Amino acid sequence: MINTYQTSMALPQVPPPVPPRLGRSQPVLIPTPLTSPGHSRPLLRFLVCVVMLHLFLSVGGFLYLYYNEIQISRAAYSSPQARAGFPPVGKQDTTYRVLARMVVKKSPSPQKAGYFEWNIEHSIHKKINYFEKSWLTILEPGDYFVYSRVTFSKGHATIPLASLVKLRKSQSEKETDVMKAYCSLSNGMDSLNPHMCTATQQDVITLEKGNQLSLWVDDLSLVDYDMTATSFGMYKV
Repeated sequence: MINTYQTSMALPQVPPPVPPRLGRSQPVLIPTPLTSPGHSRPLLRFLVCVVMLHLFLSVGGFLYLYYNEIQISRAAYSSPQARAGFPPVGKQDTTYRVLARMVVKKSPSPQKAGYFEWNIEHSIHKKINYFEKSWLTILEPGDYFVYSRVTFSKGHATIPLASLVKLRKSQSEKETDVMKAYCSLSNGMDSLNPHMCTATQQDVITLEKGNQLSLWVDDLSLVDYDMTATSFGMYKV
């Protein structure tokens, strides 16, 4: 009996797959081309330009601010207030919000004893009011640094050369002495004496709202009224 399930045709022999060799790189499905040196040079140049531009802008900004600060300082110290011995306006206004820098003026007919009158045109007061030409009124309570400078160009035979800072609690109350300073001339009797003396004083005083301060001398005719010689001021600490 013939086996019909057998065929004389031989099946093709399929060779087994070749195992991957060690050390051989695997194929990449989507190969990425390497960047050529010619394409990276423009990017590198662009980054260098950005860094250099940032450096130049930083240096230029610093030089501008430094030059501007010098100009502001020169303008502040050349002002009449700076020449009178007060701190520069721009510097102190940023530090102290409550202040007064008063320049005194000479009266047409000065009395022998009395209070100085303020030269409002050349004076500065911030959150401190002036009252009746000679007083300063406190608007904010607190501790105040008070200073004064009075220069005498003449002496007197019987009275000392003194300056007093007077305080009164309100407009209706009597004043009291809170600060006092003296100086002396070598020859007070000689009107041609070229020597001068300056009475300076400074102190921290606790003041309430409505308190008033003023500067007083025994003889207003003996004072040098130049703004660089005689002045008065205060600021809140």
